Amino acid sequence: MASPNPQRELTLRGLLLGALITIVFTASNVYLGLRIGLTFASSIPAAVISMAVLRLMGGGTLLENNMVQSQASAAGTLSCVFATFPGLIIAGFWTHFPFWQTAGLSFAGGVLGVLFTIPLRRALVTQSSLPYPEGVAAAEILRAGADRNNQRGLQALISGGVMASVFSFCSGGLRLLADGLNLTASAGNAVFQFSAAFSPALIGAGYLVGLSGGMAMLTGCILAWGVGVPWLTSLLPNPTLLPPAQFAQDIWLHKVRFVGAGAIAVASLWTLIELMPPVLRGIRTMLQRTTGLTSATDRDLSARTMGGLMAGAMLLLAGFFAAFLAPVTHGFWPIVGVAVLFCVVFGFVMAAACGYMAGIVGSSSSPISGIIIIGAVLCALMILALETLGLTPEAMTADSQKLATAFTILLLSAITATIAISNDNLQDLKTGQLVGATPWKQEVALIAGCLVGAAVIPPVLNLLYQAYGFTGAMPRPGMDPAHALSAPQPALITLIAKGIFTHSLDWSMLCAGMALGVGLVALDLGLRRRGRALPPLGVAVGLYLPASVSLTLACGAILGWILKRISQNRNQRAANTTGQSNPEGGSTGTMLASGFIVGESLTGVLLAVLSGATGRDNAFSLAAFVPQSLPAILGTLGFGALCWTFARKTLSPP
Repeated sequence: MASPNPQRELTLRGLLLGALITIVFTASNVYLGLRIGLTFASSIPAAVISMAVLRLMGGGTLLENNMVQSQASAAGTLSCVFATFPGLIIAGFWTHFPFWQTAGLSFAGGVLGVLFTIPLRRALVTQSSLPYPEGVAAAEILRAGADRNNQRGLQALISGGVMASVFSFCSGGLRLLADGLNLTASAGNAVFQFSAAFSPALIGAGYLVGLSGGMAMLTGCILAWGVGVPWLTSLLPNPTLLPPAQFAQDIWLHKVRFVGAGAIAVASLWTLIELMPPVLRGIRTMLQRTTGLTSATDRDLSARTMGGLMAGAMLLLAGFFAAFLAPVTHGFWPIVGVAVLFCVVFGFVMAAACGYMAGIVGSSSSPISGIIIIGAVLCALMILALETLGLTPEAMTADSQKLATAFTILLLSAITATIAISNDNLQDLKTGQLVGATPWKQEVALIAGCLVGAAVIPPVLNLLYQAYGFTGAMPRPGMDPAHALSAPQPALITLIAKGIFTHSLDWSMLCAGMALGVGLVALDLGLRRRGRALPPLGVAVGLYLPASVSLTLACGAILGWILKRISQNRNQRAANTTGQSNPEGGSTGTMLASGFIVGESLTGVLLAVLSGATGRDNAFSLAAFVPQSLPAILGTLGFGALCWTFARKTLSPP
């Protein structure tokens, strides 16, 4: 019997398997996003599931597994439109999610995201030293699964995955271990808060990110919680007499986070300016007809194919925008044309910024919601500008604010699909580069993932809305609002859009963030002259993300730096005395870190599926049977033991 072709890559069974994984991941991410406002990165669990299934089927190759995880991760990421579409129901414009509009806008935006990553691939992947923690982790997993001789690496990967899975299930499932530590202190009216997440995945991501990115996020966290929150809590009144911890969280959510969003806007623009030369080189190379001279591992979709896909996506956007506006107004074509152009231009700018951020901190920690906030502001301002120029429909009367808010959310939904896909796809393309995949085949798989994901999203959204409802928007009278999905991002986006059209939005925090972003850029330029760096986008991300995420990721980066220094010193001493060293120490740490990400991601998928099936997110909780203070103690001790085990295994000799 002939052995399977080791170069088998884009196959029918791989596409079907990727579609099946897509359904589970998309549904899970939409549910998690509407319940708690967070999602999980799907590329790593998709790679693990693909390897297991194709191994059972026989003949699976490393490249075929890579295609499956690329397709599934694209669809799982497309579910980020949960942050915008429900806003149309919260705003009172929709009563359900129309299949063709919801799926069509998601697919068109996703295709644009894939197309934008093609020229960005050369600037941000091929010609860049960004760490791409999840992309590197996925490549390590695929290699370990394909290399029968890499027993040490495979054992480290499995060991890290098992430890993270057990810890995550005991924390998120059984609730016997606390998922974080929160300490609050007051000095006068000022409130100080310290938060850390007990997350193996964040420790692993921090190890892979490295010291520079981790310290930048730590700086942002200190600015937010060591300066911003204490200062504002000391100045602003607490009219409802909230407890100090809740008051601090409220100030961060409604004030300081907007400072982070403004800083992200300026830092993103500066990042794009710095990336422009390699991006232009990538576009120029892509347009050159040198297909025959390009190696398979550097060949993208042809310029003609990309042009056709771009035109098709833009026509889809125009058609759905027109279909949305036609029943309620007339003279809408100027708005449709400007909206499509805005999707393309702003989408590409934000695709570059999100890709860069994902390269620094990973897709899971990349603050897409901050970019969405910026997008909401710009979309609403664009519509206001069109109204000022007299290009808006004549029906801008008493219902104009409702219509303008709804169209802002609709436009933003397409842009969200674009930037979410770009954010994730560059991780996948990094994985493909490391394992020797063919870029154009991977891009085909990514588009297939967008198609399947777009078809799954509308029925899942309708199912969840009819089953639970959203806070402030219930589908039927008599439903229990305590069981409603909180939908935090759609509610915030709707609030921002309404605030702009009613002229009630507080601009002070966004402007302060922009000023801070300018200062961070200037500081980074000054440090570079001395041979150092403080990435302004990393600092802005640290401001925007919850302190528990920024701080834990920074701890992982610092831990990784310490372990690498110890390993280097040991190797140097060993080389001086015996002439032998242990070059595998860094590889073991990378595999353990990847295992941490894998274990928590797979456990997150499992818990999300079980939560969706049972309708409860605490179905396995045992917290009611133990003393109230015990989970915090056990969580702290368990997480400390996990980090100590990680360090011991990383430094252990082969």
